[in-house]
Amino acid sequence: MVATPAVRIGRDQFHLAWDPAIEPVASVRSGAVVEFDMLDAGGGQITADSTVADLASLDFSRVDQVNGPVAVEGARPGDVLQVDLLDFEPGDWGWTASIPGFGLLADVFEEAALRITSLADRRRAEFLPGIRVPLVPFCGEVGVAPVDGPRSTIPPDLHGGNMDTRHLTAGATLFLPVFAPDARFSMGDGHAAQGDGEVCGTAIETPMRASVRLTIRRDLPITGPEFLTPEGTPAERPVGRRYATDGIGPDVREAARDATRRMIDWLGREHGVVPIDAYLLCSVAVDLRISEIVDVPNFVVTAHCPLSIFD
Repeated sequence: MVATPAVRIGRDQFHLAWDPAIEPVASVRSGAVVEFDMLDAGGGQITADSTVADLASLDFSRVDQVNGPVAVEGARPGDVLQVDLLDFEPGDWGWTASIPGFGLLADVFEEAALRITSLADRRRAEFLPGIRVPLVPFCGEVGVAPVDGPRSTIPPDLHGGNMDTRHLTAGATLFLPVFAPDARFSMGDGHAAQGDGEVCGTAIETPMRASVRLTIRRDLPITGPEFLTPEGTPAERPVGRRYATDGIGPDVREAARDATRRMIDWLGREHGVVPIDAYLLCSVAVDLRISEIVDVPNFVVTAHCPLSIFD
């Protein structure tokens, strides 16, 4: 059961840039629960009755809005904001589109395409006839104010942002380095389901209600987003719980290198593994996954370490 929220952030309380100059819409103490009610990534421009023709009139200046920011009293640069992801409730429908000029294979799929999907089942959605996709809702945009701005909400960065990491679902815990006073946390871009990479540029985009707990940490020397995946049955998550570190930047290989370096740091910090042994362990037990590859100029590569190896 989710605790009673200290504040509720409405659909009209959003912004379209990451910027420490944006004033908070609410303020909470460390450890407070915040509830968000958010439109989809299109800002409500696409409805359950939309057709592919409506994509031509999509106003991209309204895309990827994030709700907030919420000030966490006392957070300061150098701290870490622990974000416990408590609950996600998607709308009863969602949309997926291939938008000309956007996506991993934009040069191959040049024509627009749109699919509206019912989410009424709440467990699985029939995305195509006979093909039912498990619903694992999360928000693609989760972050704090960056060191400077304004910055677009389209690419991710070290402050979080549009990471589109499908493992950040209910029960996960995200750790974000703080760059601005009071952290100034925001989130948006509800996804009912997504594959690693989000290769066409959209997931099952949907309005979303979400609850998170925001806690200041001063004992975690991290330099980029890191997260702990939720508990789950073996059928849901074959390797069990994992600790993960992100590499973010304009070069996938360098992002992979950064993710691996952060994992080596974590293995040393939390488990006392010396760097060379941690490096070898990463080679035999840690998974590198592309979490986001469509929001240029930056991409997200994530290193996943199964905690079961420490049992």
